[in-house]
Amino acid sequence: MKSGIYTFANDVVYDQLIALLNSIEDNAGTDVPVCIIPYNSQTEKIEQELKNRSHVFLFDNQDSINFWEDFMIQAWMANTTAQKIWKEQGKPAVRRVNFVRKLCSFDGPFDKFVYMDADTLLMDSLAPIYEKLDTYDWVVNDFQYKSDLHDIFNPEKQDILENVIGLEKAKSQIFCAGWFASKKDVFNRQRMAELLEYINSGDAEVLSLRGSDQPLYNYLVSRSGLSFYNVAYNNPEEATGSHWSSNFDVIDNRLHDKGRRINYIHFMSIPAAKFRNLCQGENVNIPYQDVFLHYRYLKSPSDCPTLKDPSQWLQLKRRLQQLVGKIAKKVKLKLRSS
Repeated sequence: MKSGIYTFANDVVYDQLIALLNSIEDNAGTDVPVCIIPYNSQTEKIEQELKNRSHVFLFDNQDSINFWEDFMIQAWMANTTAQKIWKEQGKPAVRRVNFVRKLCSFDGPFDKFVYMDADTLLMDSLAPIYEKLDTYDWVVNDFQYKSDLHDIFNPEKQDILENVIGLEKAKSQIFCAGWFASKKDVFNRQRMAELLEYINSGDAEVLSLRGSDQPLYNYLVSRSGLSFYNVAYNNPEEATGSHWSSNFDVIDNRLHDKGRRINYIHFMSIPAAKFRNLCQGENVNIPYQDVFLHYRYLKSPSDCPTLKDPSQWLQLKRRLQQLVGKIAKKVKLKLRSS
């Protein structure tokens, strides 16, 4: 297949996935192929939905999934700093291994692709992004490069970072792992074997202990020397935002930034439970939740719920559950480290 979109989901984010798929159909076309990489085997609701979407399918290459998860484990096990600190803190040796499945995109059917997290909505055509892939290997569109470098690379290992990538290059190429575009086989097995040698030779130490998959992705792209283009970095005056915290204008259920339609919105860090509650009729006060509901129920507008504020009892119950959860987590960590 010439081009398409990948996303990453299971039934836990079902409502978000449906909203994303509908936003793709509405803003990119009904014939755009979409491949869903499963987070785990919990995909019964998704599989039922796909019976009504001939252009959407599940990624089913288990060898690819195994390869990338093994790569993730080896990369983090090579980080002696992380292993020492996480052991002292009672944390597992490798966290969020499933998230590396995003990189199965390079083993899929699309020659060119855009990867979008399930908690995003497409707002505009992807044609300009695909055109950029004629020139570049990796294309992003976000302002993540303005964030703290320490979220991606270990600040105590900047000497290593300077030697293996270059500090300024690393800073300029920071990107959010929730949305990127690339091409099939950019990360092939030969290149990954070479990168793993670098990682095992000491490069692993540059990865920030604050994350798991995102530091690894950023390292792989910069260390590989891929031709890289960030719309927001290379053309900041014309670029639009994408984060839900931005102040966008809503016009015909599409978001605009200073008069220009944005490419996508990313609801990153907002729990999936809030979207489930929203779709059950609770006013959860998510930014742009009316836009989300529009796309979630685009094919069945009569099912869109009338929102009500949660009762005081429900709010109290949730606060108590959060408190109990925090206490349980502290006890668990204490027991692990004892």
